[in-house]
Amino acid sequence: MLDLNVPTIDPKLGERLVSKDYKRDFRELDAAIHDGTSWKLERRQYFEEQNSPSRDVLTRGDWQEALRLLGERRESWLANAAEDRRRRYTFHRVRVVEYPFTPYVQWEMHSLVQEDELGSSRVRIVTAEQVADAETAQKLPEMVVLGGQTLYNVIYSDSGVPMGSIRFTDQQHVHSWEQYIRSLFEIGEDIATYFAREIAPLPAPVP
Repeated sequence: MLDLNVPTIDPKLGERLVSKDYKRDFRELDAAIHDGTSWKLERRQYFEEQNSPSRDVLTRGDWQEALRLLGERRESWLANAAEDRRRRYTFHRVRVVEYPFTPYVQWEMHSLVQEDELGSSRVRIVTAEQVADAETAQKLPEMVVLGGQTLYNVIYSDSGVPMGSIRFTDQQHVHSWEQYIRSLFEIGEDIATYFAREIAPLPAPVP
């Protein structure tokens, strides 16, 4: 288990952004990063993905079509990876997983392993057991640190619908969360080996 204190979050020190403002702010700041890194912590086991044909098909129970549509994103991921190399920029993801896997997580892992393989992001997997000591009061939040300068606490409804974020720019919040996510990344397993062992042999999920 990870024996580190989870950084605090003081919403009063941040700015609440509705979904459209968060997406715009994220895109603009992310595109401006050169010679830098970003870090994402993903904890929820279910999200309502928006504007994802593959996700829509999954909810109707067509697993093979959902995977085929994910494969159609290959060129987009390759383009993202090429642009990141040009900017000397790396986006890291830490995905916390619980057992048994939800259909959403099983589907998402097929997406993440391709992103990692193609160089669009670097992904490592951490189990809920590894962060259990950090979750005695509540589960870890969804957090993103962009370029060491901006922190987002991403907000979702109980059913997993995106509801924007709280943006922080004070360096105490930003640096403490970046270091925490880095520490999770260091103990995580590369998604390629995890996927081959835990995800690839699974039958199609039942939505």
